[in-house]
Amino acid sequence: MSLVLRSTRVVTPEGTRAATVAVAGGRIAAVGPHDAQVPAGARLEDLGDDVLLPGLVDTHVHVNDPGRTAWEGFWTATRAAAAGGITTLLDMPLNSLPPTTTVGNLRTKQDVARPKAHVDTGFWGGALPDNVKDLRPLHDAGVFGFKCFLSPSGVEEFPELDQEQLARSMAEIAGFGGLLIVHAEDPHHLAAAPQRPGPRYADFLASRPRDAENTAIESLIAHAERLRARVHVLHLSSSDALPLIAAAKRRGVRVSVESCPHFLTLTAEEVPDGATEFKCCPPIRESANQDLLWQGLADGTIDCIVSDHSPCTTDLKTPDFASAWGGISSLQLGLPAIWTEARQRGHTLDDVVRWMSEAPARLAGLDRKGAIEAGRDADFAVLAPDETFTVDPANLYHRNQVTAYAGRTLSGVVRSTWLRGERIAENGNLAEPTGRLLERNN
Repeated sequence: MSLVLRSTRVVTPEGTRAATVAVAGGRIAAVGPHDAQVPAGARLEDLGDDVLLPGLVDTHVHVNDPGRTAWEGFWTATRAAAAGGITTLLDMPLNSLPPTTTVGNLRTKQDVARPKAHVDTGFWGGALPDNVKDLRPLHDAGVFGFKCFLSPSGVEEFPELDQEQLARSMAEIAGFGGLLIVHAEDPHHLAAAPQRPGPRYADFLASRPRDAENTAIESLIAHAERLRARVHVLHLSSSDALPLIAAAKRRGVRVSVESCPHFLTLTAEEVPDGATEFKCCPPIRESANQDLLWQGLADGTIDCIVSDHSPCTTDLKTPDFASAWGGISSLQLGLPAIWTEARQRGHTLDDVVRWMSEAPARLAGLDRKGAIEAGRDADFAVLAPDETFTVDPANLYHRNQVTAYAGRTLSGVVRSTWLRGERIAENGNLAEPTGRLLERNN
């Protein structure tokens, strides 16, 4: 044993309890009683009443590196992740140049990420209209699945799939047992919605109606059921789709769903006009919709919470909601943002860990991540759950300090973050990068 962490509150798969966690060779060797004897030669870290959580797993991060590194990069994104208690992230295939749509492009991205990763990092591939031939090679090269859009992505090099192309890609991916993850907004509903440029958030919200999500998810489920494919709905914002998803799950359709901190903690009613740091697609909706999303989490219709960290430079957040870049920077703040809201709604840190660590790890097949139990990687976040702080963008490690959470008071201070038994962040101080590049089933 090289390390023993002790806390009166350790979140394990069996619940929160006082325990000691012994680490050897970068993995959890044992979870024992709080008063267990420390083996000779092992270093004891007594965390007192701070809570020991498994490191969070964020499967939806736009790092944009290489190509759009003025927006974000592996060095800055993974530092922000470490500061926020995240020990594993999966990078989305678009907004970087090149996108992760061929094996060659994947290797380019891996080469860029390798020396910069402060946390363990894996990669999604992309499904485009013309790259069906590349999907199996990307799967064999270790991507965790494939992302597609059903409406324009916002960048020319990553076009959306129409229904025929969706079925073709889904059938190919199902043929080798892969996972398709989908930005589900129907382009016809978007085209028919009123488009009024300007600073009014109400106009932007009207331009991204719930029906666009609902229709796209309905068609996605139909394809998945017919093809016996495994699909995942990205960043669910419309609570109207929850009955469709719940019914599909009951029928045995292999569909899973995520939502994001911004949909679960921010509401349309509080978005000021011109405040495009709140712009994302699909959009932040009304408080009544948010209440139903939380019900979906509680009953298991929504599986996990991930950031959809999608940053950009400050100048792209113009006051016009129609032209501003759509994306919310939250990588460093997801845990306290969700904990602040969750505790007010009667949820526990066990719930938060299930949504933000265990379920994302399971989605990606990361069987060594996501829980504090023997055999898993010794990845931890240490949280002071009752301490509060006010979000100051200057204290964020994202490349561009633009955030919809500026000025908000949140509960839960991340004291330290550990990766395979080594402390990589403590009270805002970051170690040199020791993250590894992850590949599916490896």
